[in-house]
Amino acid sequence: MARLTARMGSEMALRTVLRDLLGPSRNETGCVSYDFFENEDNPLEFVSVEQWRDQAAAEAHLATPHVATAIARAGELLAQAPLIQRFRELA
Repeated sequence: MARLTARMGSEMALRTVLRDLLGPSRNETGCVSYDFFENEDNPLEFVSVEQWRDQAAAEAHLATPHVATAIARAGELLAQAPLIQRFRELA
């Protein structure tokens, strides 16, 4: 999961960057699910919920051109660095 906070006035542009990631990321080998959510009470806040087949698939995702493009586009749109947390499914 990742929590992203847009700079005031940049939320529409960040929303576009995040939407552009959905299709290519969902089509990657090893992607189980890949979604973004927008906080209904705070339009500056977004959350990514991703599930990958394994750590190798998650790492391969981070090395794709579409992620590199999104990082470059989102940099100036963010109020702070994303908060990234990794979770494991309960067995």
